[in-house]
Amino acid sequence: MITNPEIADRVTLNGITTNYHDQGEGFPVVLLHGSGAGVTAWANWRNTIPILKEKHRVIAPDLVGFGFTEAPEDIAYQFMDTWVEQVIALLDYLDIAQTDLLGNSFGGALSLALAVKHPERVRKMILMGPGGQPFPVTPELEALWGYTPSIDNMKKIMDIMAFDRSLVTDELAELRYRATMRPGFQERFARVFPPPRQRWSDAQVVPDEQLRALTHEVLIIHGRDDRVVPLDVSMKLMQKIDRAQLHIFGRCGHWTQIEHSARFNQLVLNFLDEA
Repeated sequence: MITNPEIADRVTLNGITTNYHDQGEGFPVVLLHGSGAGVTAWANWRNTIPILKEKHRVIAPDLVGFGFTEAPEDIAYQFMDTWVEQVIALLDYLDIAQTDLLGNSFGGALSLALAVKHPERVRKMILMGPGGQPFPVTPELEALWGYTPSIDNMKKIMDIMAFDRSLVTDELAELRYRATMRPGFQERFARVFPPPRQRWSDAQVVPDEQLRALTHEVLIIHGRDDRVVPLDVSMKLMQKIDRAQLHIFGRCGHWTQIEHSARFNQLVLNFLDEA
């Protein structure tokens, strides 16, 4: 029997049936994926979960609107409260009082929103190519959010995401494309970021006073050559968050965890395990 590694545990909370991975033991870390077409927690974090679970309890949900998580067709997305409430409900169900957060792109902005609204539930944060600051939607981000299913369009997105396309395999492109062709996947995705799309980037912005009030240790990671979210976003976050540090990878686009997976995983482990 062939099983799909993207599908794991499921629980229905507040009308949302969340598909989530729960692996390993130790202090928990919640992995929050980005907002690309065909994304699932497993597709986003498949190189990271096996490493982190050796020392940590790893929770990786499909956020509502993405992957194998299901919700009513008429769900109204309230940026960013819809996803904050989904993650908090899952943490409550799993009896996790406090966790570390690792957020990729949209998931980075979500990590910030969650820490602002529920600071006591978060210990440390790692933000990778995050939103959270104002920037004009780039043509590359427009293409990402405006994706229509075809294998060629998915390969174009792969070219946008990675600095070196050879590091992002056709196998991954095929995986993501097949996901967008599953019943309901593309329809859900299209409802999250309908045009005009600048408003959805703006909705992820965290006000300066809230950023400056954060007391968490924060590691920000960004690819120098990122064409989806400008490096300047992370530079501004680092300046405004008191206990922040910034690591920039050269020859790296928007997928640090895939393009520099070994270095990325080691950097994350070192930060999480600091006293």
